[in-house]
Amino acid sequence: MANENFIDFVKIFFRSGKGGAGSAHLARTAQDPKAGPDGGDGGKGGDVILRGNRNLWTLLHLRYTKHIFAENGSNGTANQCFGKNGQDAVIEVPLGTIVKNIETEEYIGEILNDKEELIVFKGGRGGQGNVHFKTATRQTPRFAQPGEEGTEGWIALELKVLADVGLVGFPNAGKSTLISVLSNAKPKIADYPFTTLKPNLGMVAYRDFRSFIIADIPGIIEGASEGKGLGLRFLRHIERNSVLLFLVPAISENIKKEYLILLEELKAYNPELMDKKRILGITKCDLFPEEELLGLEKQLPIDIPAIFISAHAHKNLMQLKDLIWENLTKNDEQTGF
Repeated sequence: MANENFIDFVKIFFRSGKGGAGSAHLARTAQDPKAGPDGGDGGKGGDVILRGNRNLWTLLHLRYTKHIFAENGSNGTANQCFGKNGQDAVIEVPLGTIVKNIETEEYIGEILNDKEELIVFKGGRGGQGNVHFKTATRQTPRFAQPGEEGTEGWIALELKVLADVGLVGFPNAGKSTLISVLSNAKPKIADYPFTTLKPNLGMVAYRDFRSFIIADIPGIIEGASEGKGLGLRFLRHIERNSVLLFLVPAISENIKKEYLILLEELKAYNPELMDKKRILGITKCDLFPEEELLGLEKQLPIDIPAIFISAHAHKNLMQLKDLIWENLTKNDEQTGF
C-alpha cells in the first residue's frame, strides 16, 4: 500500500533496568582475618529514554518493535567496588512525538526538538553495600541492600507532524500538485479521490534564503471528524501547524460552502483549531478566464485572506508564499470568517 512507510502510532512495552544489589562481603586478609565489611554498592539500572531526531519523520523504524528493555545494574563486589551501571535504552523518535502510558492513560510528555531527551522509565537505584551499615556497635554487618526494581509498562508513541503550514481540502482539491510545485516533496498525483494516503512534508524555499515546512494532509470529507474517510486518522497532524491553508478548487459549485464544511470538520474534531491563522487558496484557476475569476470573488467568505492560484500554470505562487510568510511571522491572531 502507498502508506506503508508512514507510521504515526506504535505501542511498545518498555522496562527500565533493575538496580544491582549491594555486596555484604566481609574482608579477610592474612594480616587481618577480621578486617570487617567492604561490600560495594550495586550499579544503577538503565533508564528508558526517548531522543528527538530531526532526520526522522515517521515511526516506521519502531513498527515491529514490541519490547524494549534497559540493562540491569551489576551487583557490588568486595573491596568496596561499585557495580557497573546498566546501559540506558535510548530510542530515537521524530520531532512531534507524543508519549502516553496506555495502562494509566497518563500523558508523559512530547519531543519537539532535535536531541531533546525524555526519560520514560527511570532505572532502579543500586543497593548499598554493607560498608554503609557499619557502626560503633555493629562492627560486622552481614547484610546489604538489594537493588530497586525497574519500572515497566505499555507506552503509546503518537506522531503529530511538525510543519509550519498544513494544507486542508477535500480530495482532488489540488493539494498534492501544489506541494509538489512549491517544495521538494514528490507526492503521488492522480485524478481520483484519496490519492494521498499519508501526510507529505516539503521544504519551501522563500526569499533571502529563508524557508518553511508545508504538510499535505490526506483529504478530508464531510463527516471526517466522526470517523468517515481518511480524515479522522490524520486530523491530529493539523494540530501542529501554525497556519492552515484551505484549498478549494475554482470549479467548486460553492466555494464558501465548501470552505465552511472543512472548517466545521476541524471545529468538531478540536475547537482549538479555530484559533489558528487561516488562508484560503482557490486552486485550478488556469481553467477559468480572468473575467470569470472576478465573478467568483462574490462566493468567497469574508475576513479571511484569499488568493486565486494555479499550481499547473504557476499563477500567483510567489504571492501565496508572501501571504504565508506574513502569517507565519505576525503575532496577531486571525479570528472569524
